[in-house]
Amino acid sequence: MLEKEEIFSKVLRAGRRTYFFDVRATKADDYYITITESKKFTEVDGSFHFKKHKIYLYKEDFAAFTEILEEMTSYVLNHKGEEVISERHQKDFKKEYANEKEEEELALPSTSSFTDIDFDDI
Repeated sequence: MLEKEEIFSKVLRAGRRTYFFDVRATKADDYYITITESKKFTEVDGSFHFKKHKIYLYKEDFAAFTEILEEMTSYVLNHKGEEVISERHQKDFKKEYANEKEEEELALPSTSSFTDIDFDDI
């Protein structure tokens, strides 16, 4: 599908990700929206490439899409608030399983109570 020039565009830069919101025209000159996520990946040698994912959203789906998006975003904000909770955004963030692992390690016998045995000694 060949895409025509954008009619109206907005860009959202979010860390390594960039979101492009574009209004485009069909051959019949009706409008639809594309939402493109572009994510930058850096290689070991310093070069980089982008991975892109695109969603095509047509007018007949706008109402249902908007309703579900609103429901999903409200759910997240109502259950977790607006504060970002992640290892990347908070230096003092500890994953739950990391705390559980520490507790398990404390319950295990200390390795200092074991003696190294060389098979030549047997």
